[in-house]
Amino acid sequence: MNKKQKIRALIIFACAFVAILAGVILTGLNKTGHGEDIQVVMRDAVLHETYKVSLFGLIDVNPGLISAFVVTGVFLVFALIVRIFVIPKFKIIPGKFQMFLEQMVEMFSNMAKGNSPECYKFIGAYIFAAGSYICVGTLFELFGFQVMTTSGTSIALPAPLSDINGAVCMGCLTYIIIMIGGIVKNGIVGFGRTIKEFSLPISMSFRLFGALLSGALVTELVYHATVMSYGIPVLVGVLFTLLHALIQAYVLTTLASTYFGEVTEKKIKKPKKAKKAAA
Repeated sequence: MNKKQKIRALIIFACAFVAILAGVILTGLNKTGHGEDIQVVMRDAVLHETYKVSLFGLIDVNPGLISAFVVTGVFLVFALIVRIFVIPKFKIIPGKFQMFLEQMVEMFSNMAKGNSPECYKFIGAYIFAAGSYICVGTLFELFGFQVMTTSGTSIALPAPLSDINGAVCMGCLTYIIIMIGGIVKNGIVGFGRTIKEFSLPISMSFRLFGALLSGALVTELVYHATVMSYGIPVLVGVLFTLLHALIQAYVLTTLASTYFGEVTEKKIKKPKKAKKAAA
């Protein structure tokens, strides 16, 4: 970076800082109305009692369910397009998109082989789907798609797993997948190993829900502070969302493959000791 570029960057930074400072001062001087209570915002972020969305005019549901339907639909359409139009055109020397897909598949396949060598193909496919859903579903809230609630207000669609129901479904589905693998590979022994970890779906569910919800609550707290309501909420929201998307996808896929490997592992029978010959 030469001298002119450094001066230009400093001027841009100074202008941005002055604009933010002016916005903070003007907001503090012209604060005449009463905004929404922070307690109401945080309570609704957890319980979704105030803002609900009509599902085809049949029933009022949480916004997180609409987000889940949208993300799932996008994944299905994307997978169909890739399978029909992209995979048949794969080359020996891969392009950028083909290399990206191959690296993603290889990463989850290696994780499954390392943690669950007995049945890595099945759990590898599951953790690939689950990890992609968690990551993309968490990043989905950054787009800020607006929907109308039943009360007539407009809200942005949240991450699907920021709703406790979505997090519980993901945790229970993972637990069921682990139980099925244990039963198929080891029968009643695998079932017993899975039942022993009865707290697994609860821990997975609340880990997902708590991590994703904490980012939303921190962003709301920063946004409601007048001094920090310009620029900083964007930075905080994006950073928290990116970190949670990557960390939670990694944690759940690692736990799922590890527990799946434990319940599907074949128990090595110890050879019986030869009886001593009678004197």
